[in-house]
Amino acid sequence: MGKFHDSIPPEMLAWITKQQCFWVATAPLKATGHVNISPKGAPDCFHVIDNSTVWYEDLSGSGCETIAHIRENGRVTIMFMAFEGAPRILRLFGTGVVHEFDTPEYNALIPSESRNPGSRAVIMINIYKVGTSCGYAVPYYEFLGHRELLHTVASRKENFDCSAPAPNYHSDKGLKIHWEENNAESLDGLPALLNAGKSSVAFHSSDNWRARTVGAKSVKNLSLKKEQGPVETRKREEWKLVVAFSAGVVVTAVCMMYMGIRA
Repeated sequence: MGKFHDSIPPEMLAWITKQQCFWVATAPLKATGHVNISPKGAPDCFHVIDNSTVWYEDLSGSGCETIAHIRENGRVTIMFMAFEGAPRILRLFGTGVVHEFDTPEYNALIPSESRNPGSRAVIMINIYKVGTSCGYAVPYYEFLGHRELLHTVASRKENFDCSAPAPNYHSDKGLKIHWEENNAESLDGLPALLNAGKSSVAFHSSDNWRARTVGAKSVKNLSLKKEQGPVETRKREEWKLVVAFSAGVVVTAVCMMYMGIRA
């Protein structure tokens, strides 16, 4: 049975910090507007202040729906689910506030030495209801590692900006122009990032993410070590049958040759 709480139960706090991904759901007020669900999975980007206040570091993407919706109406729901251990789904219902890159609130929460490449905002959420449910239909998955591609691309774009002339540090191949061209408004035309792309601050990011992510080659190597699926298993069994049949043919031929010699 599902249960509801006014704040995050104490026994859930440690579990939240161990999760490797979560989902963010928002929607505009317009009845025909686009409802949005965004998966988030960067290492150490979700933070719990207390049992009624959380925030996460929002990284750059192709769109900016969450920020636009929160600016318009503040409504946001965070969902976690268990992929190992006891089944569980946890939803955090709250109202959010956006603090863009290079604002005092952003800088206070994300100093340069801990900032992820591509970080564009802090999403601060005040929780008014927490829902827990069984999660019996959620399958088991094994965590291999975080992808590095988003950080790599964002870091490259930030380097273009940092190499641009002072005082603006604004390159036509950089991250700030990406924000201005792709993150300025939502699919429904709501304003999203307002000032981050206009910042004259040079980017500074931590390299700690490199130790916490897994490259595509490494993930491929890890995957090869896992138990193979039905198709691969069937192919392996078919190959065994071919080898066994061939061996049987050879043994039969040798025996017949031997019997012929004896005769």
